[in-house]
Amino acid sequence: MWYWLFKYVLLGPLLALIGRPKVEGLENIPDDGPMILASNHLAVMDSFYLPLVVRRRITFLAKSEYFTGKGVKGWFTRWFYTAVGQVPIDRTDADTAQAALRTAERLLAEGKLLGIYPEGTRSPDGRLYKGKTGLARVALHTGVPVIPVAMIGTNVVNPPGTKMLRFARVTVRFGKPMDFSRFEGMADNRFIERAITDEVIYELMRLTGQEYVDIYAASVKNAASHGESEAGRPAQPSARIPETAAG
Repeated sequence: MWYWLFKYVLLGPLLALIGRPKVEGLENIPDDGPMILASNHLAVMDSFYLPLVVRRRITFLAKSEYFTGKGVKGWFTRWFYTAVGQVPIDRTDADTAQAALRTAERLLAEGKLLGIYPEGTRSPDGRLYKGKTGLARVALHTGVPVIPVAMIGTNVVNPPGTKMLRFARVTVRFGKPMDFSRFEGMADNRFIERAITDEVIYELMRLTGQEYVDIYAASVKNAASHGESEAGRPAQPSARIPETAAG
């Protein structure tokens, strides 16, 4: 209930006024059945504008920090993310990564739309960063197609490091479903997982027009927090399957 109240009454109208979202390719999302939405990640508002423009309910695998805060603010944040149906994921070790996979499999088995950010965290500078292979692992284990989603302008509405929203134009662009059934039976092959992830990131680069950086966004953030310099090198992700993986 809260999900639809936030979308149509409490938050949705205000966000629509501020961001005036333009939607392209919405017909690529089926009316029912499981599907993975793989989006670039520019701002916190990505998780608000994407559900706003999609008729069906979207469930995100949210980072556990949203559910573990202290005090009144922590309670409100935990209540909010729970109320809108987000699922907390503890990403600290391999066991919890397996738990995340099981959670994703359960949600997709229930026919839901699952939202995933392949970069793993928000872009620190508006560029597109190397994808983590969790997305590919879910796709391989479930056989569910992936729809690439380009979020454009959300970092203008909600600039990184700020809490105030600004008037700007948000564009949400949906690509055509990407079917990876040709890799059936090859789950847990790290070469295949990397190839699939790069293929999705390549499509996101094409849809968003972002410059690609061949390192993880989290590495850049960690380097910045330690006062180090790690700008990354521009490159195009490989969209081909490594020969050793293709057999």
